[in-house]
Amino acid sequence: MYLENKSELDLKSSGVTPGHQGRASLRAAEAVAGSYGAAGQSYGEVAGNFGGLRLLEGFSGRRDSQKLQQSAARPPGNCIIHAEDGHSFNVVNFLKGKNNPANSSHTERSPLLRFSQDDSITYMTLYEGEETWDNSLELERRCRLGSEVTSLSLSRSSSTEKDSLDLHLNFKLSNSMRSCLSVFKIACIFILVVLTSLFFSMYPDRDNPWRMLAVSPTESFTLNLTDFRDNALLKLQVGGPFMSGMVDLTNEEYVFIQVEQTEEAGPRRRRAQTVVYNWTIPLHSERSDQIITTKIFKMLSSDPIVITVQALLRGDAMVPLSMTHQSLYVTVETQVIIAAVILGGVYVLIIFEIVHRTLAAMLGSLAALAALAMIGDRPSLSTVVEWIDYETLALLFGMMILVAIFSDTGFFDYCAVKAYQLARGRVWPMIIILCLIAAILSAFLDNVTTMMLFTPVTIRLCEVLNLDPRHVLIAEVIFTNIGGAATAVGDPPNVIIVSNQDLRKSGIDFASFTGYMFLGVCLVLLTSFPFLRLLYWNKKLYNKESSEIVELRHEIRVWRQTAQCINPASREETAVKCLLMQKVLNLESLLRIKLKTFQREISQEDKNWESNIQELQKKHRITDRVLLVKCVSVLGVVIFMFFLNSFVPSIHLDLGWIAILGALWLLVLADIQDFDIILHRVEWATLLFFAALFVLMEALAQLQLIDYIGVQTALLIKAVPEDQRLAVAIILVMWVSALASSLIDNIPFTATMIPVLINLSQDADVNLPIKPLIFALAMGACLGGNGTLIGASANVVCAGIAEQHGYGFSFMEFFRLGFPMMLMTCTMGMCYLLATVIGLGWNL
Repeated sequence: MYLENKSELDLKSSGVTPGHQGRASLRAAEAVAGSYGAAGQSYGEVAGNFGGLRLLEGFSGRRDSQKLQQSAARPPGNCIIHAEDGHSFNVVNFLKGKNNPANSSHTERSPLLRFSQDDSITYMTLYEGEETWDNSLELERRCRLGSEVTSLSLSRSSSTEKDSLDLHLNFKLSNSMRSCLSVFKIACIFILVVLTSLFFSMYPDRDNPWRMLAVSPTESFTLNLTDFRDNALLKLQVGGPFMSGMVDLTNEEYVFIQVEQTEEAGPRRRRAQTVVYNWTIPLHSERSDQIITTKIFKMLSSDPIVITVQALLRGDAMVPLSMTHQSLYVTVETQVIIAAVILGGVYVLIIFEIVHRTLAAMLGSLAALAALAMIGDRPSLSTVVEWIDYETLALLFGMMILVAIFSDTGFFDYCAVKAYQLARGRVWPMIIILCLIAAILSAFLDNVTTMMLFTPVTIRLCEVLNLDPRHVLIAEVIFTNIGGAATAVGDPPNVIIVSNQDLRKSGIDFASFTGYMFLGVCLVLLTSFPFLRLLYWNKKLYNKESSEIVELRHEIRVWRQTAQCINPASREETAVKCLLMQKVLNLESLLRIKLKTFQREISQEDKNWESNIQELQKKHRITDRVLLVKCVSVLGVVIFMFFLNSFVPSIHLDLGWIAILGALWLLVLADIQDFDIILHRVEWATLLFFAALFVLMEALAQLQLIDYIGVQTALLIKAVPEDQRLAVAIILVMWVSALASSLIDNIPFTATMIPVLINLSQDADVNLPIKPLIFALAMGACLGGNGTLIGASANVVCAGIAEQHGYGFSFMEFFRLGFPMMLMTCTMGMCYLLATVIGLGWNL
């Protein structure tokens, strides 16, 4: 494609040579005024002169310079479009689609540009001149397209601008109000971003380095802090070979830390006052793992603080430690309130779709980082980058590459037809089969991997059956989260629980955890299918319109998304974008015509499904068998490695590495030449959302939100009478975990709650068994992911893939189905725990 700036169209015989044939072959509009007549049936005048536009290279060899010279005799105010049949056209006729009055057989479904049988140019129609624009939205779109094409010109006439302004003043008041609200929204968000950026930049990074020290029973370490402010908190971080979560120090080795401050007598106090804090951290027997623990102390004043560190061991060995401290200027309660406000603001942005969820997560991360800076705990850039879980991002990226190449084989269409045949034309048996398979796979595979494989198949299947894919996808992802709770490798919270060394000593290993949870999840699944049918009782799964209209709507969305993906960085790209937008307007005109003649009927289940199987198999079949064999082989190896990674500890590859290596294998085997096409299919918005979400959740954890939830849960359990304490503890842990996992990431919440529950079980005043509490935590953290759209990673991945295919669902659409399912499944899980632990008296 080629565009050239010129002040006027000049194709004299002396100026057109064979070497310039391709450049002068096809001339298109450089500007069109965005104004129309009073009845909306005529285009405005052409604004300015036009330059050269070569839309396709293939046209250069089919033009005749002699005929171009004849075309150049037209007045300079019009742009000439030449065709081999001897006709010449101006830009108005080009945009109207009148290429040949005698032969106008092309329709809105015609290609953008092609050659007809008589070797004349056939180009896309924009407007045939018979339809009136009584819809202000349609008129606004036409004007917007006119303004986009007008941006190609170097100058505009003043009369055109005046006509365009008068046209916009005739829009409805609702459009003006919508515009004002949009401007107000942008202004508010921009002011908030500027303020948080200023707050973040006003405070430096925490610059207290880590101190390396070694302590023993005979040698201690003493640190004096003098640069401390009034009403500040002391945040102390210690790293060493610690044993997380243990408080029973009998026959154990540990590190003893004492924090002491003495406030001298003065105007505020008549006598001197001393505050002493003791902190004991148990040591691991193997001295191998480096664990960082944090604790916050409330100090009295700015007087010096003395920190003493000593090791209590059986022998005289030295224990290497690292320690750093930080001054915080806000109380823990205030930090929790700030974190809750930030989290609530992010949910408001996502629920009401004020901005895209990726931008909402980024704004929440910025606000949380600014809050950390204001309290004196601003992290450095390297620290923030370390908060991101790159294993999850690598898993997502690798599986996206695999699925993108897999989709070129036609395998998803083939699976959709086979599922339609298996269900014998009945919708609900098909949905139950899909949900059951998704739940079974999720018990052994990662939930994200399962949904990345199932979502494209489900979308194609729903398109074949004329179903709304959104409701089917939401049902699948709900059962994916339920199935992931069945085994120790099905969901990340379960992996964290089984991997904990302290819990393994308590008897919670892979076999015992899977055996107990599997039985409970099976009970939950049996009751979930009838409840899902009840929830979908009034849902119209079938589209209310014919499949032709549904496909046309989807095609319009795809064309518009394609046009929006083009970056108008050059004049050539802008011209292509304008052509695509013309195609969108044509399809919308065709859609309006079909809607006028369409009698609304709700589709029924296909009674003659057998007669349609052969036709569907011809239309949806495998397109590249060689590539299919390569994809199935690589994907089979990747899934097999996923299994081995869970059971064979000698394989030193995480899930992210396995997915990345599988993507590299398939890229080599498939011999991908145009790598940009594969990268365009990657859900970059989803990857960026997860990265921002990891930063947001870690920042909220630094603001003590998750720790505060755990501490308050423990205090509520301690306040219950002893004879009812176990039942109340199971119920409380279950529902706190479920509700918290619906709002925040369940991975940091589970990691925080494990030591809280261990301490609670080993407290002599509480005396609770650890296993029921841990099973309640696992059940609530896994099933709670169905509560909201961002409650589980599989939800976000499914929504991102569906949005890429033109079937995105909002936060509230997921919430209306997912939250009731979460309440029901958690209730059944709670009943299972209470019945087995208290009713049957199982010794867990």
